[in-house]
Amino acid sequence: MGELNKSMGLGTRSQQQTSSKARVRTGSLKIQRLRENALAYTFLAPSLILFAVFMFYPMIKSVYLSLHSTDPAGNVAAYVGLDNFATLFSSGQFLQGIKVTLLFALLTVPVGILLALVLAALTHSKLRGMRIFQFAFSLPMVLSVGSSAVIWKFLFHPTLGMFNYVLSLLHINPVPWLTSPDWALFSVAIMTIWMNLGFNYIILSSGLQGIPDDMYESAKMDGAGPLVTFWRISMPLLSPTIFFVTVVSIIGAFQSFAQINILTKGGPVNSTNVFVYSIYQEAFVNFRFGTGSAQAIVLFIVILLLTMIQFKWVERKVHYQ
Repeated sequence: MGELNKSMGLGTRSQQQTSSKARVRTGSLKIQRLRENALAYTFLAPSLILFAVFMFYPMIKSVYLSLHSTDPAGNVAAYVGLDNFATLFSSGQFLQGIKVTLLFALLTVPVGILLALVLAALTHSKLRGMRIFQFAFSLPMVLSVGSSAVIWKFLFHPTLGMFNYVLSLLHINPVPWLTSPDWALFSVAIMTIWMNLGFNYIILSSGLQGIPDDMYESAKMDGAGPLVTFWRISMPLLSPTIFFVTVVSIIGAFQSFAQINILTKGGPVNSTNVFVYSIYQEAFVNFRFGTGSAQAIVLFIVILLLTMIQFKWVERKVHYQ
């Protein structure tokens, strides 16, 4: 019994020492985790502050204003509930803005991505002098939207513009690029495609550079031509990059503002009055901040739904390695 009690006493002390070490270790891990979390939030703090000031607060303020009527100074006058949204959807001009925005996205996104993809494929070969073309195709990215719009406004000028001068050399009548409702949206779309070309080209070209060369060599040994190689190898492996460019381009098309403000100011006859420019007019020209905020909320919901649809259905076609 003495030996048994002695061994039991030793076992109890050993268990106590083990549990004490476990508690100390658990406490050390908690302190270490707290320090790591504090360090992480310290590094994240500048971004969180910027997001809070320039994104979350304006968003919450827009939701608040969309439910109120305001005076010309932007002060809240009265609570109106969903009346601002009802006014929007009963307005023919708002529905016309939705139609123009969808048409603008349809004109710019597919053509812009296809053109950048073709240029990226043509300059993918490692021939001498190809760097010059890569630099030229990437150049629009370094220009601001405002500068680009001013340059294109001169090009579109009805009498002094380069486009109508070239048409006159071909004995073709001048085109009212920015002054005709039939041509204005098309002209702004051309400028937007050129403006987005640099970003799309760099992203797609980088995606092509990431495809291993041995896959192309294997296809060449099997007798595959350039078109078959591009369609069967490049396109599937490039599909994640194309999906990313598509999502970004659609969001960018729905947020287009600066080029329209400089080139056409929503005209003529509201033919280029896209969603964001309509918000600007309503809030900062007509000083109806409640209705403008309601339009901003609708725009946010539309972009959110389009992005969710793309991730829900279009992403299924994407091939991830």
